[in-house]
Amino acid sequence: MIDSPRARRVLAPAAAALLCGALAACGADDSAAGPGKPSAASAPAVKPTAPTAPTAPATPAAGSPAPTLPPGPGGAAPVFSHGKRDGGKRVALTFDADMTADQDKRAARGERFDNPRLIATLRRLKVPATVFMTGKWAEQYPDQARSIGGDPLFEVANHSYAHHAFSTPCYKLPTVPLKGARADVERAFDAFRRAGVKNTVPYFRFPGGCHNDAVLRAIGPTKATAVQWDVVSGDAFAKQAGPVAEAVLSQVKPGSVVVMHCTRSAAPVTEEAIRRIVPELRARGYEFVRVSDLIAGR
Repeated sequence: MIDSPRARRVLAPAAAALLCGALAACGADDSAAGPGKPSAASAPAVKPTAPTAPTAPATPAAGSPAPTLPPGPGGAAPVFSHGKRDGGKRVALTFDADMTADQDKRAARGERFDNPRLIATLRRLKVPATVFMTGKWAEQYPDQARSIGGDPLFEVANHSYAHHAFSTPCYKLPTVPLKGARADVERAFDAFRRAGVKNTVPYFRFPGGCHNDAVLRAIGPTKATAVQWDVVSGDAFAKQAGPVAEAVLSQVKPGSVVVMHCTRSAAPVTEEAIRRIVPELRARGYEFVRVSDLIAGR
């Protein structure tokens, strides 16, 4: 990871939630929530407020490319964690659609790594969002990937091919060798194309958020902007929606990027939490946008 005081402030509280999300294949549970994070038993439930009229999502001009940040030193991929703090009350909800290489067999046995109810709720509430999808997820659920990627409400970004770590240590995930980092990112984009996903954007999220300067330089030729976050929802393996909603509502600031998940087996209460988060943030005057909208406003 980038070793700076700000990065440590953002990523340190994320570790527990990321541990659950990154170790989905290992049967982790929410007992690893860690100090300072609300547990399902102790965190207060959030009372839903009456929804206000949703605002129409900003839509880029037809054919216009998604905005990116300029490359870093040596052509390294730039890193984006949040939008302008003084650019109005805008927030981007992002959802990681994870699948690792060993989860194909689990999916064949009936385990669900998709969450169509969540996508339907976002559509019903007219909430634009960015879905960070692994190539394996697009291969497992090509119809859903194509539907999400064909909906102007959403944009599809890259979350690696099979959710392997790009730097170590990273929650005991299998590791992509440095010389294979660029190929892994490109392999995921290729999987999107094969599935017919149209609305892809040149953004990449590291599995577990783990990265360093060397891997940023390695994926620089992909021209992708690395997207982190500043709000951890804690939805991975959560048992109750209330603590997830409270975690988001207590952290959101203007320009925030919220990390959540679009996998039923790993994050079963996310859809319910969204039904609490969305009306409350709208009541507070927030507008929901995609990551591309926040980057465009930088």
